[in-house]
Amino acid sequence: MSVAAISPQRSADAQVARSIILRTRGDSHGAITRLISPGEDVGELIKPFVFLDYFEADPGNAPKFGFHPHSGIATLTLILTGQAFYRETTDREGIIEAGGVEWMRASGGVWHTGGMAGDQRTRGFQLWVALPPSLELAEPEGQYLSASEFQYAGPARVIAGEYEGVTSVIGSPPGMTYLDVRLKAGERWFFHPPENHDVAWIASHQGLVLTPDAIFAGEAVVFEQGSAPIEFTAPVDTAFVLGSAVKHAYDLVTGYYSVHTSAEALHQGESNIAAIGRRLHNRGVPGRRTPASSPGNRQARY
Repeated sequence: MSVAAISPQRSADAQVARSIILRTRGDSHGAITRLISPGEDVGELIKPFVFLDYFEADPGNAPKFGFHPHSGIATLTLILTGQAFYRETTDREGIIEAGGVEWMRASGGVWHTGGMAGDQRTRGFQLWVALPPSLELAEPEGQYLSASEFQYAGPARVIAGEYEGVTSVIGSPPGMTYLDVRLKAGERWFFHPPENHDVAWIASHQGLVLTPDAIFAGEAVVFEQGSAPIEFTAPVDTAFVLGSAVKHAYDLVTGYYSVHTSAEALHQGESNIAAIGRRLHNRGVPGRRTPASSPGNRQARY
C-alpha cells in the first residue's frame, strides 16, 4: 500500500484546523483499490474502520467473486452508481440499486458472494468494521436497504450511526458514524464530530475538496485525533465518504478472512466459518478453501 505520512501543518488563518496525518491512494488490482487495511498504519489509526475498498467496473469486465467467508467484522457496501448483487449463507440474496447499502454483520461466521450487476458502470465502497467482543461471535445479521431509506443532515447522507439528529436505520455498533457527502462548487461545510468521537477520515471519489489542504479524487486521508470540527470547502463539485468514531479499544487480531479482538475469538470464528465451508462443499457450492484454524496476526483477505 502506498502511504505517505504528513507532518502536521496549520495555516495562519486556520488555527483550529485538524491536520492531515496520513494520506494514501492505496493499492489497485484491476477494478478494486484497497485504501485501508488492518495490517497497515491506516487500519490501526482509524479502527474500528479496518478495511476500505473502492470498486469501479463495467458489468462485462467486472471481477467475479465466489463464496468466501468472514467472521468478527461487519461489511458495509455502498453502491454509488450501477447495481450489485449479493447472496449469503443466511439464505438472503438480491440486487442493490444505486444509492443502496448492504450491511452484513458476519460476527460468528458467514459466507457470501456478490458482484456487479445490470448494464451500467458500477462504482462504490466496501467498508469493514471491527466489532466489539459482545458482537464478534454473535449470530450474523444482514440489512439490504434502498437509497430512499437513508436521510440527510445537510449535504451528508447518514449511512451508519447518527449525525446532527439524523439516525441511520442500519444496526451498526454504537460509537461510529459513516456519511456519504456531496458538495456543490463553492459550498462550505463543517463536520462537527459526535460526542467522544476522536477518529476521522475521508475517502474522496469525485472532484477536489480543501480542508484547507487539498484532497483529490482517489485519495483517502486520516485527520489527527481530536474533537475539533473539520471544515470542507469545495472549489468544484465534489463527493466523498467520511468515517468518524470512538476509537476501537481492542487489538486487531487478523486471520485470512477475519478480524477479531483476541486469538481465542479468532480461533472460534475461523472454526465456525470452516464448518460452514464444509457444508457448502458437501452441497456442491464452489468457493474459496478455508485454511486450518490457527490464531495469529495474519493479513486478512478480501
